[in-house]
Amino acid sequence: MSEEKLYAVKNDEGEWLDQDRLWGPGTWATPDKDEREKVAKCYGGHVVTLVEEPEKVVLSEKQAGIVDTARVSDIPATYISACTDEYNGEERLLMNAYVNGYTVAKEKKYNVKVPHAEDAWYYKASEAYLLTISPADKKLRGKFTEAEIEHYGLQDCEKEEVTDDAD
Repeated sequence: MSEEKLYAVKNDEGEWLDQDRLWGPGTWATPDKDEREKVAKCYGGHVVTLVEEPEKVVLSEKQAGIVDTARVSDIPATYISACTDEYNGEERLLMNAYVNGYTVAKEKKYNVKVPHAEDAWYYKASEAYLLTISPADKKLRGKFTEAEIEHYGLQDCEKEEVTDDAD
């Protein structure tokens, strides 16, 4: 974000003064605050400092849940501090997200190949069980997140990122 500020003139009805000295929806901004003060005095408005909107932080679903819960907490900063590790920078990241907003990163998904088998892939039968499919129609292959790969103990298996995920 630029450190240079821009100034514009606005009246009490919420209209902006444009470059033609007309009140309306458009505005004329300049980094010269003194010049805007003179124009405001002449046309009966007041000077407004325009601020760039900060970029939203990208969070995981878990981190977004912490920020959402903090919004309804009596002491949001304390809640965020209690849920994060301040030394790895996560606390600062979530505080920034609380103040400036956030978006949730779409989690990558993978097809996981059955080891020592030709063209066989895993899919989820349930939360507890995996099955295999062969020949491996790409539409039928399981789509696993990193957390699911760890949950099922598939870390040592060959995996292929799913790029055309329609979820």
